[in-house]
Amino acid sequence: MALVDRYFSKRDLYTITKACGKAEENTSGEIRVSIFSKRPGKMRGLDLQDIALNEFYNLGMDETRDKTGILLFILLKEKRFQILADTGINSEVEQKTWDNIALGLSDYFKKGNYLEGIVKTVDKMGKILSNHFPKKADDWDELSDEVHVG
Repeated sequence: MALVDRYFSKRDLYTITKACGKAEENTSGEIRVSIFSKRPGKMRGLDLQDIALNEFYNLGMDETRDKTGILLFILLKEKRFQILADTGINSEVEQKTWDNIALGLSDYFKKGNYLEGIVKTVDKMGKILSNHFPKKADDWDELSDEVHVG
């Protein structure tokens, strides 16, 4: 049994997917969540940001029209998180904002509230994005909202 399966049921993953869709309702931003049980073997020597960046590109997060993709990357075994945003978002929102939100997620994880923590984190991400990148008349859902499990 993978570590992800110990923390999240299929229903939980569906709930996170739905939270991403809801968080995107008022923004042109594209939010994804990727959860890895453990660090991939070929990435043992990399730091968390580099692993998250690899996943960011793997999921095509850099291919949105306005460069407004944002990823919540979770490495369960290490209980570490990284929020990575594309250049369009980074031009408006400092990385420190995302780092603070990721830190807040650790409080939920410490209490064992994994699902609630991720859903609330995604909601916060969506609210920040809607302030800086409101939904456009010609906006469409450019990326899947589905949780990627690695």
